[in-house]
Amino acid sequence: MSVHLNLLLIVRLIAAVAAAKTQYMSKPNCESKCGNVTIPFPFGLTEACSLNTSFIITCDKSLPFLNTTHEMRLFNTTDDEKVQVLDISLDGQLHVSLPIVTSCVTPKSEHNYISISLYAPFHLSSKQNKLTVLGAYTLGIVSDEYSTYALSDGYLTYARTYCMSFYSIIYNISIYNSSIYNMTHDESCSGSFCCETPIQHRLSKFHYTCVANIFDYNSTQEPFQSYPCGYTFLVKEGAYNFSMTDIKNFNTKNTFPVVVDWAVGNTCLEAQKNASSYACKSNYSECQDATVGPGYHCKCSTGFRGNPYLSDGCQDVDECAEESHDCLKGISTCSNSPEGSYSCSCLKGYEGDGKNNGSGCVIRSNRKIVIALSVTGSILALVGGTLYVYCALKKRKSNRLKEHFFQLNGGLLLQQEISRYTGSNELTKIFTVEELKEATNNFNKEMVLGEGGEGTVYKGILRDNRIVAIKKSRISNPNQIEHFINEVILLCQINHRNVVKLLGCCLETEVPLLVYEFIPNGTVYEHLHDQSKSLRLTWKRRLQIAVETAGALSYLHSATHAPIVHRDVKTSNVLLDHNLTAKVSDFGASKIIPLDRTQLTTLVLGTLGYLDPEYFHSSQLTEKSDVYSFGVVLAELLTGEKALSFERPEAHRNLAIHFHSSMKEDRLLDIVDGRIIDETNVEQVMDVANIASHCLRLKGEERPTMREVAMELEGIYIVEKRQWEKVNLSSEETETLLKATPSSSFSVDGVNRRSVNSSSDILNRISFSLTSGR
Repeated sequence: MSVHLNLLLIVRLIAAVAAAKTQYMSKPNCESKCGNVTIPFPFGLTEACSLNTSFIITCDKSLPFLNTTHEMRLFNTTDDEKVQVLDISLDGQLHVSLPIVTSCVTPKSEHNYISISLYAPFHLSSKQNKLTVLGAYTLGIVSDEYSTYALSDGYLTYARTYCMSFYSIIYNISIYNSSIYNMTHDESCSGSFCCETPIQHRLSKFHYTCVANIFDYNSTQEPFQSYPCGYTFLVKEGAYNFSMTDIKNFNTKNTFPVVVDWAVGNTCLEAQKNASSYACKSNYSECQDATVGPGYHCKCSTGFRGNPYLSDGCQDVDECAEESHDCLKGISTCSNSPEGSYSCSCLKGYEGDGKNNGSGCVIRSNRKIVIALSVTGSILALVGGTLYVYCALKKRKSNRLKEHFFQLNGGLLLQQEISRYTGSNELTKIFTVEELKEATNNFNKEMVLGEGGEGTVYKGILRDNRIVAIKKSRISNPNQIEHFINEVILLCQINHRNVVKLLGCCLETEVPLLVYEFIPNGTVYEHLHDQSKSLRLTWKRRLQIAVETAGALSYLHSATHAPIVHRDVKTSNVLLDHNLTAKVSDFGASKIIPLDRTQLTTLVLGTLGYLDPEYFHSSQLTEKSDVYSFGVVLAELLTGEKALSFERPEAHRNLAIHFHSSMKEDRLLDIVDGRIIDETNVEQVMDVANIASHCLRLKGEERPTMREVAMELEGIYIVEKRQWEKVNLSSEETETLLKATPSSSFSVDGVNRRSVNSSSDILNRISFSLTSGR
């Protein structure tokens, strides 16, 4: 009797162990399969067996279906079908089967569609699905329920995602003008009879459409006699391979597998606050937020396997029994841990962690250890010596190359020039390439501030924590080295609050690097025309920018050692610092005019829309070329329009011409920027507009100098600033301002305009600021 009792206990113990190892995928007393498809929790065939009603699977004749709506419109008929489930993965995906949309060319051709509504939390995977279209001149469209599309004269006017397949022979002749066409096809889905494209993100309620004969050719001609029908379908990437036989013999009753993403809840952080609604029930489970859209997924922890949505769903994996461990075979043993891990132990006579990727198992022997250490030490010494020699040779080669570039870029000449100005703190610093590499993290792409035709500008942080802008030019002209050095010396001596300061250069690279002060608030162009980056530029701020830019150009023309013509004055070369103070930048195209000359014959450089027409036709560069470009900048500040825009009518594409015609026809207020018109009065606008009009005169000799322009604008700004600050002027002071002699006189159509008057104190302050650069 006792023997039978012991056997019964052993059998029960084995059964209990086997039950503990069983990995349940569904809730207790719930069906776990529909046909050949496993239905794991949180999915279920009833509300009681699922997480909620969204996860209910309908089992009809041993086929599982999603709880969705599905409408098919084919040849003026509609049909409602369910979306069949092919497979469910606890990784947050399931595979479903979707049908094909067909459209054939008939005397009354129509586009047909399938509309599907996947309830939350399901949506199509944009990474794993493709929109595929077959046919000759066939268009396929997939849109969410909020998108609309229409067809007019056979052309698509709006759609979210679309793909069009072409008839090969006509496509190649008409588009590529090829008279020879190879009739063999590589049967790749790349546009000829077949095209495919990724779909947009997070499609839940969507429809996809097929339209044959998108160009509305005669349906009785080729290719529609041979290929009358087109087909559109969604398919998992890699599940369909195009074949030319499908064009004529396509089974429209086929369905294709499509990947659907799913998740539970909102986020892990929110779900873990409420234990009752938290879906990760297993003690050995982890929560991960969904990578696409809201929700989260549960997964078993490392060393466990099963269904993390059930309380006992994650079971320990016996790595030792499955031989999925990393223990060394033959000299170490594997021991499984019920906590999801395992350990390796070396056999007697060996020591180590027993793992392939660890220290392994080595024989316990001091002699062998000494030998091993000696051999290892010798190898390390040999490798270290080799590396030292290699690095020394590489460093020597690098130093020679830097010295070569230093001399090639005029480093010796620059040092001689610097020695002539001993004790000056205004001259350039010669940076080493190591300093600039350190400042820019080896010219990392993440440090790029902008790229243009002349080079790339990087943001850099020097060792003294100064933030700088480092310009790396694209090309270098060895014939211009002496001119480059003279220009660097001159620019480094410029000390004007409205000119970007050149701090130094590096000559140890193939192309010289220029180091400027860093200006943080972008360009005036961005704030006028780019809504995504713009700050609101008030009338007061725009007038201040005009005054500061004019002052800087006047300083360059008349207060430096030799006149400097900027040659590329435009709003994108006027930067704004943290106080929104204007800074003139980019002297890459600038020219220094010798004191004994008034003009230079040069290659025409500049930007269309800002370019002086007289300079463009004669190649004679003068200071008046900058005056014209500044006039365009003034027009931009007044109108908020781009200097050259193909969005305007042809007659108004050039802002300078448009501005002139508006002034002449007394329509200036029609083009003034509406964002500033309420902040000022017509008189102020006309004052600045008249200055701009004089700057834009075609003949340079009729334009004012930048000094005259700067003084005129400064006078307007000072008077208007007093009005903005609401300073009560005495009657005597007001009368003096009204009767003072104008700083300069501009006229339009031969009539003197009302100049902005100022007291002698104001004029003295203007002259002082222009001369001193402050």
